[in-house]
Amino acid sequence: MRYRRLGRSELQVSVIGIGTWQFGGEWGKHFTGAEVAAILARGAELGINLIDTAECYGDHQAEALIGQALVGCRERWILATKFGHRWIGHLQREDRWSAADVQAQLEASLRALRTDVIDLYQFHSGSDAAFDNDELWAMLRRQVEAGNIRHLGISVSSKGDPMHQIERATAVGASVIQIVYNRLDRQAEERALPACQAYDLGVLARVPLASGLLSGKYHPGDVFRLPDDVRSSYPPETVQARLAEVERIRQTEVPAGVPMATWALAWCLRHPAVSAVIPGCKTIAQLEMNAAAADLMEEAA
Repeated sequence: MRYRRLGRSELQVSVIGIGTWQFGGEWGKHFTGAEVAAILARGAELGINLIDTAECYGDHQAEALIGQALVGCRERWILATKFGHRWIGHLQREDRWSAADVQAQLEASLRALRTDVIDLYQFHSGSDAAFDNDELWAMLRRQVEAGNIRHLGISVSSKGDPMHQIERATAVGASVIQIVYNRLDRQAEERALPACQAYDLGVLARVPLASGLLSGKYHPGDVFRLPDDVRSSYPPETVQARLAEVERIRQTEVPAGVPMATWALAWCLRHPAVSAVIPGCKTIAQLEMNAAAADLMEEAA
């Protein structure tokens, strides 16, 4: 495993993290505590030290599974979670951005994760109007001073222009940006990633496998049918167009004998602004394939 400095936070994070939306039950599989514990234990053996989760991956469900799994070994992990929503049903969330609501979310996350401190607490895909709330950021800074949060971050929305929030990050006390970045979606290269470098903001690349399309498992014509898999809600024509592009990339860019998922993660990490990628995984085998990208980084440059 390799490690990089996470911007102004100075945290040293493994370049491969573990994304955990799947633990909330919205990616076609419902996880037991034993399954999550086994995945995280293997991650630790591989040198991974970063877990990214959120308040609304289930109703703090993913956080609770992680918290249970990390009893007795919390200190070796960097825990990142998020705020701003309440889970109300499968793929249904409602916004909760007031300072009082977020403080309640923070307290619930601390309980679910069974920890006294969250290493990285992130504004979760909110609008600029929700972001420009001085009372919210003042409350969060007080929580940092109280020792309940180590660092603040911003998980910018995939909808709209992220630049206002990136340019205001240091003003609100945030040191990390989380943004969609993968071989199929390179929009962040235009302005967002250069700005993060200029402001010395750590970057967590989310959706680095393009919701699994770059995992190597799928081909043109494949369809997501499971009703509890978020991808079944994607427009079919969009999925097929992206799968056609994936096939082109597979044939023209991925070296022979290299798993596509491993290559795709290493491709993200070649960008100097990216501190770490946070792919999800449903199995230990997928986790191991993800972790192998740390050894492929230079070849993908």
